[in-house]
Amino acid sequence: MSTFKAPKGTYDLLPPDSAKYLAVREAIAAPLRASGYGYIETPGFENVELFARGVGESTDIVTKEMYAFETKGGDRLALRPEGTASVLRAALEGSLHKAGNLPVKLWYSGSYYRYERPQKGRYRHFSQVGAEAIGAEDPALDAELIILADQAYRSLGLRNFRILLNSLGDKECRPVYRAALQDFLRGLDLDEETLRRAEINPLRVLDDKRPDVQKQLVDAPLLRDYLCDACKAYHEEVRELITAAGVAFEDDPKLVRGLDYYTRTTFEFVHDGLGSQSAVGGGGRYDGLSEMIGGPALPSVGWALGVDRTVLALEAEGVELALPAATSVYAVPLGEEARRVLFAKVTELRKVGVAADFAFGGKGLKAAMKAANRSGARYALVLGERDLAENVVQLKDMESGEQRAIGVNEIVAELESLLQR
Repeated sequence: MSTFKAPKGTYDLLPPDSAKYLAVREAIAAPLRASGYGYIETPGFENVELFARGVGESTDIVTKEMYAFETKGGDRLALRPEGTASVLRAALEGSLHKAGNLPVKLWYSGSYYRYERPQKGRYRHFSQVGAEAIGAEDPALDAELIILADQAYRSLGLRNFRILLNSLGDKECRPVYRAALQDFLRGLDLDEETLRRAEINPLRVLDDKRPDVQKQLVDAPLLRDYLCDACKAYHEEVRELITAAGVAFEDDPKLVRGLDYYTRTTFEFVHDGLGSQSAVGGGGRYDGLSEMIGGPALPSVGWALGVDRTVLALEAEGVELALPAATSVYAVPLGEEARRVLFAKVTELRKVGVAADFAFGGKGLKAAMKAANRSGARYALVLGERDLAENVVQLKDMESGEQRAIGVNEIVAELESLLQR
C-alpha cells in the first residue's frame, strides 16, 4: 500500500466518478462555445501582486487563503486562487483587446487553490469553469452570462438552484454608500480585525458569515438606496432582460461577493441542498479591474461555476447524468493468432469512433468475459481457433446474452450499424 496520500483538503478524481466531472465541465462550456466565447488557458501560478491588486488586499483570499511562495530566483508567486485576474492579465498581455472586436469573449476551465478549512464542498484544490466578456459596458452582456449559466445548469438536469442578484454601484455612488456604511459599522460591537477591515473595505464586512456579526448587520444601510440614476437604470435593464428570457432570480440587497473588483451587477448561484457551502457559482461586473492591474479602461463582466459544487448539487437532487459508455465493444482473443486479428479490428473500430477495449494480459475465457462485463461494453467479440479456421468471430450481446457468428471482415460495419440503432 502506498505511504503517500493526497494533501489535506484535496481529492483525486478516479473512474468511474471522474466521468461526472468531465460531463459537468462539458455542459457548462457548451453554451459558451455556442455564444462566441473562445477557450483560454493560463498558468497555475502568477505574480502575487496580480491578485493583491485585483482581488483586493483586504480580502480573506489574499490575507489568509492564498498559497504564496518565493522562487529560487527571488520572484514572489502565488497559486491562482481565482480565474478572472489571470484571464484579464493574459488578454492584456496578448493584446486581444486591440484586435478591434470588443467584447473579447473567453472561457476557461482549471484548478484553483485556497488555504481554507476543509469541509464538504470547500477544498484547498477545486475546479471551476469560467467565462469573461472583456471590453464592453452593456447590460445585455451581463444578462447573457447569467442566462448562459442558467442554461448550463438546466441542461444538466439541475433544478433546485436560485440566482441572487444585486448592484454594487460604481465609482460615482459607491463612495457615498461606503461612508454611510462605515459610520454604521463603527457603532457596532465588532472585533479589532473586523473594524480594521471596515476601514479598508466596509462592503467586505457584509459578507462576514459569522452569526454574531450578521445579527448586528440587520439594520445596515443598503446599497440599493444609494445607487445613482445611471446605476439604477443599468441594473433595471439587466433585470428586465433576464426576466424576458424566462430566467427566475431573487433580488438580494446584501449580496457583495468576496472579491474587491466587482462593480454594478453582482450575482450568485446557490443550492440549498448543500448546507453551509451553498454557493455553486457566481460573478459580476468588474469595470475597473483592468486599470488596477496596469491596463487601459476595459469594462468587463464574468462568472465562475464550481465543478465540485455542481456535482454535489446534482447528487443532492438525485440527478443521474446520462454518461456515454466508456466501452462499447470488448474483444476477447483465445490464442496468439486471435490476438493479432482482434487487436487489428479493435484499432479499426477506434478509428471509426467506436469505443473499444481489449482483453490484455493473455486472460482465459472466463476471466476475459468477467472483464468484459466490468467494462460496461454492450457487445463482446470472442475469437477462438475454430472461429479463425472459419474466418468468423462470435458476437455476443452483453445485455440479452444472445450470441451469433459474423464474418471477421464484417466486424466494423456490423458494430457501427448496431451501435447507431
